[in-house]
Amino acid sequence: MSIEHASLRAVRKPWGVSDLQPWSSIDGTGDAVGELWFERADSNAPSPALLLKLLFTSAPLSIQVHPDDTFARAMGMPNGKSEAWYIISAEPDAQIGVGLNRRVTPQELYAAITNGSIVDLIQWRSVEKGDVIFIPAGTIHALGAGIVLAEIQQRSDTTFRLFDYGRQRELHIDNGVAVANAWPLRPPRDPVGLTPERTVLVASQHFVLERLELPENSSWALTADSETWVLALDGHAAIGLAALSIGQAVFVGGGRVSIEVGANGLSALVAYPASSPIGSLLHRLSGQSTRPAQLAAAELTKLAGLAEAHT
Repeated sequence: MSIEHASLRAVRKPWGVSDLQPWSSIDGTGDAVGELWFERADSNAPSPALLLKLLFTSAPLSIQVHPDDTFARAMGMPNGKSEAWYIISAEPDAQIGVGLNRRVTPQELYAAITNGSIVDLIQWRSVEKGDVIFIPAGTIHALGAGIVLAEIQQRSDTTFRLFDYGRQRELHIDNGVAVANAWPLRPPRDPVGLTPERTVLVASQHFVLERLELPENSSWALTADSETWVLALDGHAAIGLAALSIGQAVFVGGGRVSIEVGANGLSALVAYPASSPIGSLLHRLSGQSTRPAQLAAAELTKLAGLAEAHT
């Protein structure tokens, strides 16, 4: 078992921001930061299956799409890219685009990309703090300005850019049309509360994303079957010997580890590669819980495919 305070990698983007507070003290003045990647502390360690990021937008991102596993492997890549977004903050007029507002043929999609009318084909919607959006591979999507979000994804950097608002970056129209699902995305299902402390936000073929709300001065045991990422949204805690506060992440490489929550409690996102939630993930060591942390198998079965059913 390994417990690591994740290192941060800043990725500069033309749509990024200069001020990342309170999430990071990295200065984006003069060269805007769009993404913070959480990496394993040991650069020689095996690559995780998942990639955790924070994104900061001051302008719209490109309209884009990612390949699924089958297409990616046909191109010589290890896997495709499905992802999920958790909106940390959003300006009042902030929008995202997910899927199309009507079904189109590949020929119609190609024409819309080349003449720029794809902007009008996107299904745009407003977002606010706490919203969760699952983006299965093949879903055409876009992020607007004024958003801070956490993203969990299959570990892949393969993006086919379809429209870029005149930024003069390369487009990938042929591959994008080939992998795109040119139709609306099904409405998302609501998050599911497992216990007072655990809420399943996304349960997909490739990963599970949960939100934890742990009360002040409580003690817990986290039992990870495999790699598990914990990102602090608010409050403080110690996971093993690793201190955790807002904007920081810890990587747990399987096994059992203690969580000691501070005086302000802990609000966090937890992500791990699985197709359904792990019932024994979290166990309270001090105080009382209104529901058992160990969930019945039947209850977990109902959650399998929570987000994958949207594809």
